Amino acid sequence: MTMTKAEQSKTYETTDLALISVLLLFLPDSLEVVNRTNPHKVLFAFKRSGELDELVAKYWKRELKVEPQAFFNELKLAKVRIYQSQL
Repeated sequence: MTMTKAEQSKTYETTDLALISVLLLFLPDSLEVVNRTNPHKVLFAFKRSGELDELVAKYWKRELKVEPQAFFNELKLAKVRIYQSQL
């Protein structure tokens, strides 16, 4: 699924699996699109908000603390979403 320019400005897109897992853990309802048009990378698009931007900034500054098992579970679920595209 492709997105228009207006839709893209309202979303945050990433292919970083660890960041995807963190966003799914803290903001599970913010996932908008899983874009599989590139056969080599799956792009996850999240609904942009102040909370999301703050979370991303904290992720890159290494200021987040997460429960390890919850993070690992979200990582597994993100991989399921990626590999569903190959079925």
